Amino acid sequence: MIREISFVLPAYNEADNISSVIHSCLSVAASITEQHEIIIVDDGSTDVTRGVVEALSNQFKNVRLITHDKNYGVAAATRTGFAAARYHYVFYTDSDGQFDIRDIKMLIPFAGNFDFVVGYRNNRGDQIHRALNTLLNNWLIRLFFNTSIHDVNCAFKLMKRDALQRLNISSNSAFYLAELVIRATLCGMTFYEVPVRHYPRRFGKPTGSKFLIIFKELRDLVLFRFRKGKIE
Repeated sequence: MIREISFVLPAYNEADNISSVIHSCLSVAASITEQHEIIIVDDGSTDVTRGVVEALSNQFKNVRLITHDKNYGVAAATRTGFAAARYHYVFYTDSDGQFDIRDIKMLIPFAGNFDFVVGYRNNRGDQIHRALNTLLNNWLIRLFFNTSIHDVNCAFKLMKRDALQRLNISSNSAFYLAELVIRATLCGMTFYEVPVRHYPRRFGKPTGSKFLIIFKELRDLVLFRFRKGKIE
């Protein structure tokens, strides 16, 4: 077990998924820690995601809802969630139900010895075009930044809060998690990788495969590559 942990989950139009994901987090948290909070950042959802989370936050004191007045994107929602986290360990995952939250138990044994314990998707459950985009993205990051992390954008990460606070992540696109990993590597922080299960999305539509989102992510990757010398 670990003493305390903050779960951080960005959410955008996940009304059909968010309740089951929160209940999974609550169930797992009770078995792994003495103190916990489940932070849901509703990034300007246009469905009833906010109402679902509000009802659960009234029912469970450990569920916290933070809202954005409009959709700012996954980077902004993640940044907001990380800033709100109060506990020593921070666990980041998606709200779409594609991960089995119980797999965090495979990360915890390594948490004391590493700054970041990160999952990589084993037998990814996405559509082929999303999987190919991930393969290309990971290849470019290994090529440009000489990092050995298998799956930089995998939304299944257990991190020490003080390590997160030392990183100044500038990206406002889907490149956010990749920049986090790259900056942490450049700072000499330590990583351990664990394979985690990944399942097809049951409800709702993914937004990460939209052309504009992919374009901004690749743009930020290239721009960050040319700024890398100044960062080091």
